[in-house]
Amino acid sequence: MTVKSVIPVAQDRVVARKESNPFSLLQHEIDRLFDGFTRNFAPFSQNPVVPNMDVAETEKEIEITAELPGLEEKDVQINVADNLLTIRGEKKNEREEKEKDYHLVERSYGSFLRTVELPPGVNLDTIKATIAKGILKVTVPKPAPSQMKKIEVKTAA
Repeated sequence: MTVKSVIPVAQDRVVARKESNPFSLLQHEIDRLFDGFTRNFAPFSQNPVVPNMDVAETEKEIEITAELPGLEEKDVQINVADNLLTIRGEKKNEREEKEKDYHLVERSYGSFLRTVELPPGVNLDTIKATIAKGILKVTVPKPAPSQMKKIEVKTAA
């Protein structure tokens, strides 16, 4: 397995397909640059909720850990399609304080989407996910290494 195969491939968007038009490639790179620059500036960002995520690889599995403080099982959805594992969720927070001198209401909402490319051949039935204390852990057992078979070449009669 190559290192590239376990690197997160997208945040908040579908994985971009290769394009041959140099202007489209330039536009994509400029968009990516500004998305990265404005991610931490909530007033400018379209989606300020971007959870931190770690991807680690052991001999037997790929471990994906995401920080999702305040989220529960019902707030998170995990899907796999075309060797892309997608974690999406929505955070809703509302706080209200009523005191004699004041009334305070604060609301914050946000959704996120993170995608990780998985190696080909992963058995989807063996993927496991747990969430506890705001930490999501997804365990993906590695597929068995592909076997090479030598094909004998015979002379045609």
